[in-house]
Amino acid sequence: MKPPLIVSGPTGAGKSAFAMAIAERYGATLVSMDAMHVYRGMDIGTNKPSRGDRLRVRHVGIDIRNPDEDYSAAEFLKLAEAEADAGPVVLCGGTPFYLRAWLLGLVSAPAGDPALRAELERLEDPHAALAAVDPVLAARLHPHDRVRVLRGLEVFRLSGVPLSTIHAQDPQERREGGVIWIDRPDLDRVIDGRVLTMMDAGYAEEVRQLMEAGYGPQHKPMRSLGYRHLVDWLSGKSTEEDAIRLTQRDTRRYARKQRTFLRGLGLTPCTDPEAAVRGAWGT
Repeated sequence: MKPPLIVSGPTGAGKSAFAMAIAERYGATLVSMDAMHVYRGMDIGTNKPSRGDRLRVRHVGIDIRNPDEDYSAAEFLKLAEAEADAGPVVLCGGTPFYLRAWLLGLVSAPAGDPALRAELERLEDPHAALAAVDPVLAARLHPHDRVRVLRGLEVFRLSGVPLSTIHAQDPQERREGGVIWIDRPDLDRVIDGRVLTMMDAGYAEEVRQLMEAGYGPQHKPMRSLGYRHLVDWLSGKSTEEDAIRLTQRDTRRYARKQRTFLRGLGLTPCTDPEAAVRGAWGT
């Protein structure tokens, strides 16, 4: 059986198109490694594969939750492992926690506590609170990375142990199989242009429809990179110009964080992705 292929890299680098071509060529299933692809109705803002692509290649991990429902790395890992056991798969996406879960497994942190999470959501400055109990993790996380900041606080409150300590102590035996890191030198320009293309494709209307359906900033996906600034604009808190500019800015910053994460795993951009595929799967 062919080993799973993992295609990752920063947002906008072209990893999805490359993974799609490989999956189609080899008759493989494409497993989304993007935490936002699971949500229905969030297509343009997450750059989800088109319906045509999904007809040409079997995709899993897409459109399996509503925006007010949770989905965890543990659920992703269970899905990905089941698909890998069934046949050839290409795992594609840039969500760092999902990639880490696949390569190294999940850390032995306590499960989430909805009541505690609701209490932590009300904190005025959760990043400062995290810095007081887990300065190592706080230094790694941007103050706007609210999901991971709150998770760090939640773990400390439940276990009394900083999440960074749990990460350091957990055995990390890497799963066999390499990562094809797709990248490009002009990524900032590509990202800025892609946001404008998304606006032309109906990005704002997509966000408006989600808000009209009752999904707002109280729901985690609507506070994500691709949606929070448009939610602010459509709620009258900012302008369209600000929404576009800030989405471009934060996407560029996120791409840099993805690169840093990949380097932290000891990876480097792949200079010849096609050769890497042939080495793993043959011609």
